[in-house]
Amino acid sequence: MIKRNIPNLFTLSNLLFGFLSIGLVLLQDFQNAAIMILAGMMLDSLDGRLARKLGVESTFGKELDSLADIVTFGVAPAVLIFSTTFSELGILGMVISGLFPVFGAIRLAKFNVDKTPDNKYFTGVPITAAGGLIALLTIFQSFLPDVAIAVAHTFLCVLMVSSVKIPSLKSVPIPKYGTIVTLYLVSLLAVAFYNGRFAISLAFAIPLYILYMSVNLFLKNKKNVNRK
Repeated sequence: MIKRNIPNLFTLSNLLFGFLSIGLVLLQDFQNAAIMILAGMMLDSLDGRLARKLGVESTFGKELDSLADIVTFGVAPAVLIFSTTFSELGILGMVISGLFPVFGAIRLAKFNVDKTPDNKYFTGVPITAAGGLIALLTIFQSFLPDVAIAVAHTFLCVLMVSSVKIPSLKSVPIPKYGTIVTLYLVSLLAVAFYNGRFAISLAFAIPLYILYMSVNLFLKNKKNVNRK
């Protein structure tokens, strides 16, 4: 029973980070809100892998993952980009921002009903990547004009439901998640050290990083055992 629900705990934690992101937007803490979305990406990258390694894949887990994704990488980025970019447009800005989770939901539905997925390519941009890019654009918003973020938002909406083949990069020898996450946290620590910002994110990031690397080590060891 416990083993079967371990991946679901990661999925639900991803959902919680999406809610925290929305809450931080309401508190007008936009950069920490963006970082909560990136933290959700870390957890989202683990639940499916854990389910496969533990042999507990299920339809319930797949549906739960989609529900969590639409909140963390659909609704949360939409609330974030409305508050930071489109708020002056009022209701029109809400509609424009709301297109992001709408197209994201279509993307997830198409993915869920695909019976013959291509492991080398994604059809359209995954909602996780699209939501993460919105979060990154928000973090660096002070260096970007609003029009650039608006254009990126539009392109991401279209690309999520497009038929464009996006390389999955699973077979490409690039730094893996652990390296990317390490660099991200080092950057976060540097920013916090120099200007005292992101205290909320650091409180989550350090234990989350330890958990992340521990799970990756477990998955790696389990893979080596299975090869013997």
